Amino acid sequence: MRIVIIGADAAGMSAAHQALRTARAVGREVSVLAFEAGDHTSYSACGIPYWLAGDVDSGAELVARTAREHRAAGIDLRMRTRVVAIDPTRRQVRSRDRAGIEETHEYDELVIATGAAPIIPDWAHDDTGALHEGFGVLHDLDDGARWAARLGAEPPPVVVAGGGYVGIEAAEAFVRRGCRVTLVTRGRVMSSLDPEMGARVAVGMAAAGVKVIEGAEVAGVARDGKGAVCGVSTSDGGSHHGLVTLALGVRPRTQLAVDAGIPVGQRGGLLADPTGRVAPGVWAAGDCTEVLHRLTGSPAFLPLGTHANKQGRVVGTNIVDDGQVRFGGALGTAITRFVTADVHLEIARTGLTLAQATELGLDAVALDTEGTTASRYMPEAADVAVRVVADRQDRRLLGVQIVGGPGAGKRIDTAAIALWGGMSVDEVAGADLSYAPPFATVWDILQIAVRRLAERL
Repeated sequence: MRIVIIGADAAGMSAAHQALRTARAVGREVSVLAFEAGDHTSYSACGIPYWLAGDVDSGAELVARTAREHRAAGIDLRMRTRVVAIDPTRRQVRSRDRAGIEETHEYDELVIATGAAPIIPDWAHDDTGALHEGFGVLHDLDDGARWAARLGAEPPPVVVAGGGYVGIEAAEAFVRRGCRVTLVTRGRVMSSLDPEMGARVAVGMAAAGVKVIEGAEVAGVARDGKGAVCGVSTSDGGSHHGLVTLALGVRPRTQLAVDAGIPVGQRGGLLADPTGRVAPGVWAAGDCTEVLHRLTGSPAFLPLGTHANKQGRVVGTNIVDDGQVRFGGALGTAITRFVTADVHLEIARTGLTLAQATELGLDAVALDTEGTTASRYMPEAADVAVRVVADRQDRRLLGVQIVGGPGAGKRIDTAAIALWGGMSVDEVAGADLSYAPPFATVWDILQIAVRRLAERL
């Protein structure tokens, strides 16, 4: 069996290694040919802000497996080589390396793992189509290296455009490096949370010295007296000077598949079935796909490394072993932090916000509860706020959001498991969770929050 994989990061390489493992287990012969357009493979993009902050010494530490290690495992990995066309009828792909040499490769099964690309608006480009000097994204290791070089010994002012996960993590990194940081977002900080919880994040960032500007879209570049680009202008008439980090989200990289006649969803992602198949002989995994949301039953674009790795393993197994494994979907579970010398905020969410549940027509209710992460008399105790969303009719838990101090965030995993299992607020309130004063109150804050909402219902 000839397997061709487009993309050599989380999803693609998970699929490649799992296909080889499965082939050995079931006694099948396979060859795996993988293409990567860039210079790096199997690295943690999520770790780049912590490299810039100084927690990680170099980009090399973020690499889980090098190209050499993949090849040693039996994968024919072609770096700096882009697949430029797919022919599903002939089961062929055409590749082009950086020298411009093109080749045609036949496959029996194809895996598309092309990931997602950062959203870069037109105003960020100069007349040549390149990014303005001092502008950049935080998407791959090359981006991280460029930002590390820009910061230097004398920290410059930085404007972060975007208030989501990457924007918050970038702001943390730059504050910790001593930069004066302005964050501009056209909506709210952390709009993936309900407004009441997102406001807590904005307040914490402001307390750390970040100038937070909400409800103002970047309208274009700002120029100094000599006409040189020196920052951005915003829709509220403001002008903010400094290096500019674009953290405006990502889009699935699917044009290659679209050109081959493979359908995509409303958000532009490939629509794989639970086995990972998108068309006869074609599979997809990772940030180029839309995944099934377990609560809504509809496809959702949730570009996270957690899903990418799981989907890759599913695809790698099913290609070789006739579709025996299913990807179970996703809840949108996510966690991040904003931590500086003055502020420690952990931010997490899973399931639906109140706004999302209401838009779906559910009779939803939400309740916010404040407490501590440990018994109040313990030095570890930190403030935490928990928002619980539930259905009034059947009392199902629908979502949880957490914003708090050290030790708060990973409580979201308890909520995610409860959502995964379809538990009611009453069942979560009565579940057997651990207790000791350094770790929790005798009723953990999550259970207090769920119990209070259950009583209200």
